[in-house]
Amino acid sequence: MIPGPRSALTPICAAFALSIGATLPAVAQTDAAAVVTNYADIAEAKYEDSFLAAQALGVAVAAFLATPTEQTHNDAKAAWLAARIPYQQSEVYRFGNPIVDAWEGRVNAWPLDEGLIDYVDVTYGSESDENSLYTANVIANPSIEIDGKPVDASSISPEFLATSLHEAGAIEANVATGYHAIEFLLWGQDLNGTGPGAGARAHTDFSLDACTNGNCDRRRDYLDAATRLLIADLAEMAGNWRSAGPARTTLMSDPQSSLSAILIGMGSLSYGELAGERMKLGLLLNDPEEEHDCFSDNTHNSHLYDALGIQNVYLGTYQRLDGSVIDGPSVSDLVTERDEALDSELKSKLLATMDTMRDMAKHAETVEAYDQMIGEGNTRGNAVVQAAIDALIDQTRSIERAIATLQLGTGELEGSDSLDNPQAVFE
Repeated sequence: MIPGPRSALTPICAAFALSIGATLPAVAQTDAAAVVTNYADIAEAKYEDSFLAAQALGVAVAAFLATPTEQTHNDAKAAWLAARIPYQQSEVYRFGNPIVDAWEGRVNAWPLDEGLIDYVDVTYGSESDENSLYTANVIANPSIEIDGKPVDASSISPEFLATSLHEAGAIEANVATGYHAIEFLLWGQDLNGTGPGAGARAHTDFSLDACTNGNCDRRRDYLDAATRLLIADLAEMAGNWRSAGPARTTLMSDPQSSLSAILIGMGSLSYGELAGERMKLGLLLNDPEEEHDCFSDNTHNSHLYDALGIQNVYLGTYQRLDGSVIDGPSVSDLVTERDEALDSELKSKLLATMDTMRDMAKHAETVEAYDQMIGEGNTRGNAVVQAAIDALIDQTRSIERAIATLQLGTGELEGSDSLDNPQAVFE
């Protein structure tokens, strides 16, 4: 499931095609299969780290539900923030790997209509022409209606969330599972618009003794079920990348074609998804709802680690949560053998993007949150975000050249109306 609407694909620029008379090395020093193996090893490590971080989140959530205090609430929120770090670095695997793309909506779908899950502020509204479950509030209602049929919601279990509530009515905004459902439960709505402050849900919303806003027992059940489901989903994806897992097996069946998938995955996240749908769209609309981690004001970190994921796939390296480093044959090695100058150019652009992302993260942590940065009339904040967008677009141009240089066919990178046809955003 893609956050927000899909846009038309943009073809790799033909101008970057390798010239007919180009001279290539007689024998490549780096084996494509070795590069793909290292790519799969890094994927396995990232999803294992994401699983471990989710387990730590589960421990923190259990402690919070056992003793709902401000401190245990803050500990659970801190564990959620920590869990985002390895997961966001894995998102580069979503593009180019159908097994990941088909699964991703279970764990990282956004934006969500939070009224499906719990109580919302009156400013949220009471109905939507697009979503009959806009304010279904399953936490308050043990029976709901989906597609005109009554559904038993008396037991909020992982199975109920996954099979009955998530994307109910075939509506993508009905996000009932994953990181962002948990984020909403922990933080609550961010009602500050482009003003300072994140969601401010009280820990007593989960107290059985001093319950606020009603239905605390069912809210506790939902948080527990969503967390357990996230852990299970991440365990499944980590398994898909192990030695006999389907994701790895598919890639290794044709390493040369897999090189194309790797680079198209990098370029699609860099351009259409991150620069476009996650960043430029919100900047064009000046809409604080168009931010990835909108309840927690953690969007700057989500973008930063997405960009880092792109860089470490190209370089063939990843630092695990335990401090160990995976480092092996890389796409960078292959490009160096064909065009050393292009490799230097792309590595330089990846570094430049990381610099702009770190600048954006520092600004978010010391000056104003990301949703404030994209606000209308915020010249300084807009410029910080735009600089990161520009760097992502610039590095994508070099990724396209790398695809052409390695003669990896005419695959397409995902595009975004916000970049390719901005006027369509306002129609």
